Amino acid sequence: MLNRTFAMLAVVACAALPLAAQAPGSAKEGSETEITGQVIDVNCFTTGVAGSAHKQCAQACAKAGVTLAILGSDGNIYIPVSSKGGDAQNSRLIAFAEATVKVKGIHRFANGLHTIEIKSVAAAT
Repeated sequence: MLNRTFAMLAVVACAALPLAAQAPGSAKEGSETEITGQVIDVNCFTTGVAGSAHKQCAQACAKAGVTLAILGSDGNIYIPVSSKGGDAQNSRLIAFAEATVKVKGIHRFANGLHTIEIKSVAAAT
């Protein structure tokens, strides 16, 4: 489990490198959007483990540094990002692990990766 966690973290980190490498002010323009979806633990989700029974595991993994993301109702996985360097987003999603949320923010799509710069997040009703 630990090896898979580190492997998945490495994959997500490599996928996010193009975003981190952008100079300030050079970020691609995004579009304001609202998405509804399930907050997932990226590592376990890719191995087929998800759902409400998995909430405590997802929260433990998130606290250990595994990326939380949003599985949108459109089937896309959105990685939360920030325009500020070193501003991890797990703290904004951890309370909603494995729950359905409504997120408002700026969506960007680059190099096959969907990201969302979260402006607000709330439980979906």
